[in-house]
Amino acid sequence: MRIRTAGLLDLARIEEMHRSSEIKLSEAAPPAARLWSLLSSTLSALLPLAQDTLIYVAEDKGKVVGFIQASGQPQALDLRMARVLQVLNLQVTDEADPDEVAPALVEHLCNQALERGALRLFVRLPDRDPLLPAFRLKGFRQYATEQVLYSERPRQQSDEYPLGLRPSKRGDDRRLYQLYRKVTPQGVSQLEAPTYREWRALHANEAAGSHVVDRIEVVGWVRLHRGGDARPGTLQFMVLPESPLPAELADFGISMLGDSGGPAWTSLRHYDAHMIDALRGRGFSILLTQLLLVKELAVRVSKPVREKGLVPSFG
Repeated sequence: MRIRTAGLLDLARIEEMHRSSEIKLSEAAPPAARLWSLLSSTLSALLPLAQDTLIYVAEDKGKVVGFIQASGQPQALDLRMARVLQVLNLQVTDEADPDEVAPALVEHLCNQALERGALRLFVRLPDRDPLLPAFRLKGFRQYATEQVLYSERPRQQSDEYPLGLRPSKRGDDRRLYQLYRKVTPQGVSQLEAPTYREWRALHANEAAGSHVVDRIEVVGWVRLHRGGDARPGTLQFMVLPESPLPAELADFGISMLGDSGGPAWTSLRHYDAHMIDALRGRGFSILLTQLLLVKELAVRVSKPVREKGLVPSFG
């Protein structure tokens, strides 16, 4: 078996393998869970061949038996400038041995990413995904758990909204980053967005159309992406765990859906338990759990501080 960069002649085979995996996922997962996977960067859920991505194939006896794909993070970033990559796809054919092919593809991607100057590789996997061992074997570690909550018809419990609630405005970005650092464990923020510049690149334009809770400092944030057709509305939350703030922000977020209500979902981390509890009391239930994994390819080394040596004195 050899692993090489995918060429144009491989695309038909890659798309065939991806369609086969889509059929299996559709049979196994509820429709809402399947739709969420398609709209997020969950492993093997999307095949963006039009954008700038890295694709490598495993070939055995002249036949493609697997492929792996990654893009820059954020995805619109030129790969030549990307220092963080997101693994989008890992597929192995039914006739091949996944315990042999999958780890080899992951290792090859890691080596190529390191040569390109990448610092970290991220991957999002459904829990109990059969490909999880391939990533763990090659040094990926779990740094967070993500829960997707869904409701066909969310319900408010109160019309009491947080004191200090206002539409976001220009200049809120840095204050939102300060909130992000407060609500996010240091071990997570140092991986995902250790600096304001990196956080802003990942969350560009998120302040637009959102609301913040401003109490001298920003203590809460909510945003609604309206759905359409079969796509539910997407709620995003970031809030300090200070009662009754999460409950009040949940009620306001649901009110943004309008009188017609309709289905909605949101994605929250394991450290957002206060927000998860507030939403579960308003008609939301956990749709699926995803594992967030990372492999650090290179470690940032801070410039050492020169210290004066101690000169012993006598007498």
